[in-house]
Amino acid sequence: MDDRVRLEVDAATRVGTLVLDRPPLNAIDLAMWDRIGALVADAADDRRVRALVVRGAPRALAAGADVAEMPAWDAAAARAAADRIHAALDALAALPVVTIAAVSGYALGGGCELALACDLRYAGDNAKMGFPEVLLGVLPGGGGTQRLPRLVGPSRAKDLVLSGRMVDMVEAERIGLVDAVHPADDLVAEATAAAARFATGPASQALAKRAIDEGLALPLAEGLRRERELFRAAFATADAATGIASFLSDGPGVATFEGR
Repeated sequence: MDDRVRLEVDAATRVGTLVLDRPPLNAIDLAMWDRIGALVADAADDRRVRALVVRGAPRALAAGADVAEMPAWDAAAARAAADRIHAALDALAALPVVTIAAVSGYALGGGCELALACDLRYAGDNAKMGFPEVLLGVLPGGGGTQRLPRLVGPSRAKDLVLSGRMVDMVEAERIGLVDAVHPADDLVAEATAAAARFATGPASQALAKRAIDEGLALPLAEGLRRERELFRAAFATADAATGIASFLSDGPGVATFEGR
């Protein structure tokens, strides 16, 4: 078992935490990407996990993919490596719970792509984010060229990817790369508390997440049709009956959901 990546579960809050632990800066090698994918699958199967925080250490969420592996790659090996990285990040993006990246210190290259695969990004005020791959003569290979422009727009994405520069959290929050900035010492607590709030939500959270993510890849008319299908599916959940009954008897925002 690769203990450089681990899944911790707080049964009381129903929050899972995916922790990267490879000092000094959490460079992610291919074995770690495989482990991330395996632990995301474990989280998906664990009924105790209703929200997930992804974090590293104070110095870095991850300073990027492990460049030391790359000299041995030819084009075929690079394609195989990208496939493994995408498998992990696509699984994280599709996880049917709310995911929050807690970005402290460096989140560069693959580390930034890890954050982009989450639903939300909370950052410490010490964080630096960017895509330095062009400075190595390559380009982002873990979804950065696709998820970044969908988040910040194509022009800003091109500026970051083509320059290889890092951004601080003043700029990152301004352009929408992160959703909230906290003092670095408070970051994990803030991200975990937010995850705990999401973890109390109904089963329709997963359906709403699917509606947004799947709709982005569809023409508007097809996306609206997909929304109607998932809206209908929500009424088949126990939580819908609970939430509607609670609203009618006690008003909004007081229902207790079971996540099914």
